[in-house]
Amino acid sequence: MPITAHTLENDFPEYEESIRRLKSEDLTFLSESREYERLDKEIRGLQDSGIGTDDEHYNSLKKQRAYLKQHLYHRITNCD
Repeated sequence: MPITAHTLENDFPEYEESIRRLKSEDLTFLSESREYERLDKEIRGLQDSGIGTDDEHYNSLKKQRAYLKQHLYHRITNCD
């Protein structure tokens, strides 16, 4: 069974319009959201390959994704 992608639109559907607007108007936000999606894709690839959850690289990627998700959420909710 495929692992669901953690796109910003999937994680925060109530802010889909704000996310779309920020991606089109704010190059920094666009870049950060692309990095978030890249990290998520890499993490899902490791999960699909059966990597152990105690792998240092895997855990580092998850921490980076969590930090970036929190940062982007703050940007999304304070954009108005």
